[in-house]
Amino acid sequence: MFLPATMTCVEIEKPGGPEVLRPATRPVPKPAAGEVLIQVAAAGVNRPDVLQRKGMYNPPPGTSDLPGLEIAGTVAALGAGATRWKLGDKLCALVAGGGYAAFCAAPEPQCMAIPAGLSMEQAACLPETVMTVWTNVFERGRLAKGETLLVHGGTSGIGTTAIQMAKARGVTVFATAGGAEKAKACRDLGADLAIDYKAEDFAAKVKEATAKRGVDVILDMVGGDYFARNIDCLAVEGRLVYIAFLRGGKVELNIEPVMRKRLTVTGSTLRPRSVAEKGAIARAVEAEIWPHAAAGRIKPLIHARFPLAEAGRAHALMETNAHIGKIVLTV
Repeated sequence: MFLPATMTCVEIEKPGGPEVLRPATRPVPKPAAGEVLIQVAAAGVNRPDVLQRKGMYNPPPGTSDLPGLEIAGTVAALGAGATRWKLGDKLCALVAGGGYAAFCAAPEPQCMAIPAGLSMEQAACLPETVMTVWTNVFERGRLAKGETLLVHGGTSGIGTTAIQMAKARGVTVFATAGGAEKAKACRDLGADLAIDYKAEDFAAKVKEATAKRGVDVILDMVGGDYFARNIDCLAVEGRLVYIAFLRGGKVELNIEPVMRKRLTVTGSTLRPRSVAEKGAIARAVEAEIWPHAAAGRIKPLIHARFPLAEAGRAHALMETNAHIGKIVLTV
């Protein structure tokens, strides 16, 4: 495959608003040992990209300073020792940065085949969201068939993914969302109960729906004043899993219900983890989730598409919180 010397990408000029994202030209990266170079067809837009643009979430040392954590495209070159893929293979990948570009190098273990029947744009919505949900909800949260999951932010990229993954694996799903339209979108995705947090107390609704038992697992990205209510509506042996804290990370903990109900409070971030750890998550996702995606039980919900050069518009949309599902950049 012919490789150009340079490529179009999107840089962060300086920390700030969406306007600091600007198209630029850079050399095409060379894949290091154990990496593949992907000609990017589409890149997912995620909340961590927004935080990085604001100067609040720096990439790990030694990785690209360009934003973008998930991509889909075609293998354009192989680094030394990379043997799992061949030139021309179509795949999606989790990367630590560099996704907002026409070419992106990705560690081979973090690359996954595109599930049958999905487009490049749909595949670009999968790696960050599916791997985040898998490792947090099913590995750390130990969510099992027959249990009940509460997903906060049910219409976010993570939320829409979590609802579908849990339903595909035989779980009862409750979700919170802001407004009647978003609550309906959660139900349309399969949520058994959708709670409009702007009009209802989610903890009270959960206890009412479960005859005061509570839910087994909560996936939360809100933090702040949600913490005490999360603890309140967890069942005995419940697990509270954090992946973000949009309303603040400092909370007050009453230890008594944690002890009485034998609760677990945990959480994780994906970006700083090692290639080996991310590779293990990717293999689990391919085995446990890809068959559901190929069968149509899990399908990315794309709210909007923007050309790569209009990444600023994509970020502006994300910050309105008006989107339902994923926002994608096309290259």
